[in-house]
Amino acid sequence: MTRIDKNASGGEIAVTVRGMVKHYGETKALDGVDLDVREGTVMGVLGPNGAGKTTLVRILSTLLAPDTGQATVAGYDVLRQPRQLRRVIGLTGQYASVDEKLPGWENLYMIGRLLDLPRKDARRRADELLERFSLTEAAKRPASTYSGGMRRRLDLAASMIGRPEVLFLDEPTTGLDPRTRNEVWAEVKTMVGEGVTVLLTTQYMEEAEQLASELTVVDHGKVIAGGAIDELKAKVGGRTLRVRPGDPLQLRPLAATLDELGITGLATTTVDAESGTVLVPILSDEQLTAVVGAVVARGITISSITTELPSLDEVFLSLTGHRASAPQDTVPAETREEVAV
Repeated sequence: MTRIDKNASGGEIAVTVRGMVKHYGETKALDGVDLDVREGTVMGVLGPNGAGKTTLVRILSTLLAPDTGQATVAGYDVLRQPRQLRRVIGLTGQYASVDEKLPGWENLYMIGRLLDLPRKDARRRADELLERFSLTEAAKRPASTYSGGMRRRLDLAASMIGRPEVLFLDEPTTGLDPRTRNEVWAEVKTMVGEGVTVLLTTQYMEEAEQLASELTVVDHGKVIAGGAIDELKAKVGGRTLRVRPGDPLQLRPLAATLDELGITGLATTTVDAESGTVLVPILSDEQLTAVVGAVVARGITISSITTELPSLDEVFLSLTGHRASAPQDTVPAETREEVAV
């Protein structure tokens, strides 16, 4: 079967999902999901536990068959061309899946050979990736002796052996310490700079902010919002003015003045004594102008004023009704070992 022409989508879409549905018994993990991921970008997929994120990744990586729906990845049909597709994708799941009995180098070499790389190329690629992920010194040690962060880096290296066009990262930094998490983020950014397309599932809002070009928010198997991060923040509505008076002694009088005027409706101002600023929630540019005018009219000198959009965590809370929780997608146990062939 021939590869689907990516130019049919303008040569810019690496992943296309239409009407994806998946049931586990009476539970509908995916309920008509539509998704587009542009080439050379990171699409962050956010959602609470059980939202369907891992199920979506498993389908797109050919590990699970949907009940209905269509998807293409890197120009290949997920259902009709799974063998061809596996040669151009990489996958790092929530838990490192390396062979702990084998040394790090042999793990990578084995995967290279399974991907039909010639022996010489598989050896060279294993050496390159061990160096890239700072694992060269541990290359000959069994993976069982690696720390959690080292195993995660080895797992990510394994997903890159075949130089994937599309990389699926399902909660890639779960359980990692901040230093190792930053190292993984840096490597993902490097890969994207080299043209790799990444679909990232995460519940770490900082991770989404650091890596994603666009976000898709799913809940109960449905896409409930999507777009650039700033676009989603704007949809939630509201901004916060951070006003710093020239005289620190005017901090609380400034807050009291704005509360008395009632410029921002029912919301009240907040004093951030540590930063020496007053936080003023506003909904429009007219309110911003009113705040500045009122402060000037009262003779209060302003040393700085900045506008802040809602945090991504606040966006997530607004869209889903609760904050992000510990990363763990709900997938019935009987499906975890299922592999599409």
